[in-house]
Amino acid sequence: MSLARSDLVLVEETTVTERAQSLGVSRQSLYYQPKLSDRDLAIKQKIITVMQDNPSYGHKRIALELKLNKKRILRVMKLYNLKPYRRRIKKPDKLADQGKMSTVYLNLIKKFCPIRLHVVWVTDFTYLWFQGSFVYLATVMDLYTRQIVGWHVSRYHDRFLVIAALTNALAKTQTKPIYHHSDQGSEYDSADYLAILKQNNTQISMSQKSSPWENGFQESFYSQFKVDLGHIDRFDTLGELIEAINQQIYYYNHKRIHTTLKMPPVQFAKIHQAKILTTIS
Repeated sequence: MSLARSDLVLVEETTVTERAQSLGVSRQSLYYQPKLSDRDLAIKQKIITVMQDNPSYGHKRIALELKLNKKRILRVMKLYNLKPYRRRIKKPDKLADQGKMSTVYLNLIKKFCPIRLHVVWVTDFTYLWFQGSFVYLATVMDLYTRQIVGWHVSRYHDRFLVIAALTNALAKTQTKPIYHHSDQGSEYDSADYLAILKQNNTQISMSQKSSPWENGFQESFYSQFKVDLGHIDRFDTLGELIEAINQQIYYYNHKRIHTTLKMPPVQFAKIHQAKILTTIS
């Protein structure tokens, strides 16, 4: 039996109507095409643009960059499987300091919250595997602004590595910190290093042994820094690596959004300085 065109339309409409009634929704809603996918696609393109310049940015920093809700950014990133670049390397085994007595210096910043620049400097060093051996990077960070104020690279992790980073910070800032915090490594506990701090009337603070979380600011910086630096096998010479480190530290200080500050460290420092000048005037 053949059906006329009008009969076909009637059968289709009846079927749609019955389907809507069974679902408890209006008939028109079955024809609704959501617009959210178009919005998500637009946000996706914005996220990709940000990640091209900042490949390690997670959803929180991307949300700050785009001035959008972080939950929306996270949802879109999961929807399109957009993931920040992550790189983790197994740490080399450290030799135990057998027979070394505990330092006499206490952790003076454990419950300390600086309210201005150059009150507390925290320092540490890390390793980079390059062309079959380790290269070491030491940095000094201002705890209030999270800015790297001094750094140095060496083939050796000794007192000269950390002394060079400290003197670099003192020369760049032309100021002296009130507190200096580090771990109990022999490099920071050396007579030469401590002499520089004492000459500058800086109070010495150290973490307890086997307590890296007490210097978590530097630990966190290095973890993300290595991700942003990327694979260093692409460099042919140590000079090229050092230049890349220099550029990466500049990027961190001037461009990379810090989630605690909601802006790059240098920008935060400038705002802080401007407030001080306004208060004085």
